[in-house]
Amino acid sequence: MALQDVCRWQSPDTQGPSPRLPAAGGWAVPRGCDPQTFLQTYGPRLAHGTTTLAFRFRHGVIAAADTRSSCGSYVACPASRKVIPVHQHLLGTTSGTSADCATWYRVLQRELRLRELREGQLPSVAGTARLLSTMLSCYRGLDLCVATALCGWDHSGPALFYVYSDGTCLQGDVFSVGSGSPYAYGVLDRGYRYDMTIQEAYTLARCAVAHATHRDAYSGGSVDLFHVRETGWEYVSRSDACVLYRELREAPDSEQEAEASPVHPEPVGPQDTEEGGGLLVEPEEVTPEDDRIIAKTGMM
Repeated sequence: MALQDVCRWQSPDTQGPSPRLPAAGGWAVPRGCDPQTFLQTYGPRLAHGTTTLAFRFRHGVIAAADTRSSCGSYVACPASRKVIPVHQHLLGTTSGTSADCATWYRVLQRELRLRELREGQLPSVAGTARLLSTMLSCYRGLDLCVATALCGWDHSGPALFYVYSDGTCLQGDVFSVGSGSPYAYGVLDRGYRYDMTIQEAYTLARCAVAHATHRDAYSGGSVDLFHVRETGWEYVSRSDACVLYRELREAPDSEQEAEASPVHPEPVGPQDTEEGGGLLVEPEEVTPEDDRIIAKTGMM
């Protein structure tokens, strides 16, 4: 007698479709409960935050993010990776629930690979953003939390799209997502230019994330920096956020001191003293001739 007959074991159907996520209405919730209402009532409420940003300029797309993963007031991981490569010319920033972001990026990678095998080429960045937006919109109202900026380079050049878990899909030049995004936007709005050099873009991205980590309690750790070029994405650096912020604070002070201290100070004259009133001039010695002049003046 075969072993499968004894154990009543059946081999899985390998010819059927590959395992996928359950349908929008197929989540395991108590009978008679609406999934959306059940998750809103009994689902976990853990505060989480991050700082991610991406901007497009003439040399490609820059993506940067902090590395702190928080769960309420607990720092779950100080060195997580929040910029996930999708393929050679595409990567995305992750903000929201870490498990949701990781799951949906694996689903996106699989779908892009299948489409490449069927069509012989990868879809554009705009097509990838629409695909992810369509997949996420089917699960609207089920407490998913995925906010991402897709950064890539295709036949049309550098491209940047923002996708949210409710199906929102936006195209733009500058995006910042997370609890530290208001602080990052303050730096980006001041220093962003499309015709920046590569080093200026690196400095701007590091400065924006470093200032956000200083003000936002849920952001911190290090600053990851990526650059998407025509030849593919490149991992530039990982810098400690505290050290980077300290260096950025000290650099403007030294420049201001150098500008404030004159190289050749001008001597202060009597007219400057009378106007400013800051220095005292000792009275000159009065001679007998001066006394006679004063007396004649008084008689007149």
